[in-house]
Amino acid sequence: MRKIGLVGWRGMVGSVLRKRMLEEKDFELIEPFFFTTSQAGQTSPVVADEVYTLLDAYDLKALTDMDVIITCQGSEYTNDIHSKLRNFGWKGYWIDAASALRMNDQSVIVLDPVNLSLIQESLATGIRDFIGGNCTVSLMLMGLGGLFKANLVEWATAMTYQAASGAGAKNMLELIHQMGAISSSVGTQLDSPEFGILDIDETVTQCLRSAEFPVDSWGFPLAGSILPWIGDAKENGQSGEEWKNEAETNKILGNIESAVSLDGLCVRIGAMRCHSQALTIKLRKDIAITDIENLIDESNSWSTIVPNEKDATLEGLTPAAVAGSLTVPVGRIRRMNIGRRYISAFTAGDQLLWGAAEPLRRMLRIVLDYLD
Repeated sequence: MRKIGLVGWRGMVGSVLRKRMLEEKDFELIEPFFFTTSQAGQTSPVVADEVYTLLDAYDLKALTDMDVIITCQGSEYTNDIHSKLRNFGWKGYWIDAASALRMNDQSVIVLDPVNLSLIQESLATGIRDFIGGNCTVSLMLMGLGGLFKANLVEWATAMTYQAASGAGAKNMLELIHQMGAISSSVGTQLDSPEFGILDIDETVTQCLRSAEFPVDSWGFPLAGSILPWIGDAKENGQSGEEWKNEAETNKILGNIESAVSLDGLCVRIGAMRCHSQALTIKLRKDIAITDIENLIDESNSWSTIVPNEKDATLEGLTPAAVAGSLTVPVGRIRRMNIGRRYISAFTAGDQLLWGAAEPLRRMLRIVLDYLD
């Protein structure tokens, strides 16, 4: 069996990855080694009915014994260890959830339902760094990949509604604390007839603006509000998250000489773990809506069409409906008033699954098949 090192397996993405590997019986195919940045020598939790001694995630010799390393430890760890490993002579396969290596010339952003052929070609040419993509980009392509594969997209804007999970576990917990603070602030007023909704609304606003409101992780209120900026600022006025849309999409698709123009605004909302996106797409040609829906529906096993009807949309195209599922529904597909080649679409997908852990798990299977 191949030796597989897992780093960052305790964190949120790593925990989801481990759960999916158990569900898909991946551990039966590998010899796993669990690495830690802080608890070397201790024992792991029970994984596939086994307990393992934790290894030092900074031990280059131990790491170089691995055929594959999967890391969900973050960019700081990648920046510290990856080049040292390569300089140490390690020729194994590096599969990484962090963004640090995404745009390197010698790395491939992995999303195999969309770019399996590119992944296979890269393996054959000796590429050994395979990186998970930005969550919103991956989820957009999982839903709308059929249109990109058919070269129908001239340009698109993606207005995102991104969940708390994209910022990490502490931020998710703080969102819940914020919700609780709001609820507590109006607890006695909700059932008191003397308080009208405007009185309650004023109390909520005062709570959001209070110096005691919990904002250590977010910096600002998210519950009862939104945050219309995600990531560092770019010189052109984009946020870092918005820049990734065009850059990573074209790298995933292998569009070296014919990049698709993509832009939009990225917004954080009070959902827990599902990202949604509202898209305006300009097509290269006028085709029937039914043909568009067929391309989307048939592009992979997880994209699915939600009819552009009120009840179907509200039932199946929301974070509440999608959380914990690999399905990526696409709805609100219609021709827009601004022209026959302009369509709208709306997607929702679990940020921790196709947006993070699942492409890494599937890339491990692809590497194992290639090595065999």
